[in-house]
Amino acid sequence: VQRNIGVPVAHGMIALASLKKGLGKLILNRPAIDAELHRNWAVVAEAIQTILRRENYPNPYETLKNLTRTGSAIDEKTIEDFVNGLSVSDSVKEELRAITPWNYTGF
Repeated sequence: VQRNIGVPVAHGMIALASLKKGLGKLILNRPAIDAELHRNWAVVAEAIQTILRRENYPNPYETLKNLTRTGSAIDEKTIEDFVNGLSVSDSVKEELRAITPWNYTGF
């Protein structure tokens, strides 16, 4: 069975080398990325939902679903108004306000 390990490991090494080479060719358009994040604050909904779950807020998924699936743009003001309307402590609201598309990475 050990003789079958070499081929998958070699394929993985080739794939990683190819990935490294490809990533080296990328050129980021930072102004476009910032503009896109500024227009789409819905990316922080996951972080907000996680904190609401931690705080035992009732139905956090459905609450955020109602906010983000309206078909309209979710901007900073929308998120700010949403956070202000939540029935949570002021310290939790401050924690939620600190989340932005630029500092939330999904981890």
